[in-house]
Amino acid sequence: MMSPATEQLLQSALALPEEERLLLVEALLAECDRALAQPFDDACLAEIKRRSAEIDAGTGRLTPWPEVKQRVRQRLEGRGDG
Repeated sequence: MMSPATEQLLQSALALPEEERLLLVEALLAECDRALAQPFDDACLAEIKRRSAEIDAGTGRLTPWPEVKQRVRQRLEGRGDG
């Protein structure tokens, strides 16, 4: 569920001409790419490798996406941000 401010922003974006909407989407995706491009530190990389090995070995516990999404929403609602 989006906050009222985010919903209003979405509606404003949807009202833009198609070319401007596409430029906005490109700008948002570029920002996400920059955020994801941040290098991981050695401890984080070691944890990723450990968990990946567990998954490959069949010993890792995988959480279904609906459960992950629910947990995130509950955390956000608990902080009062939602």
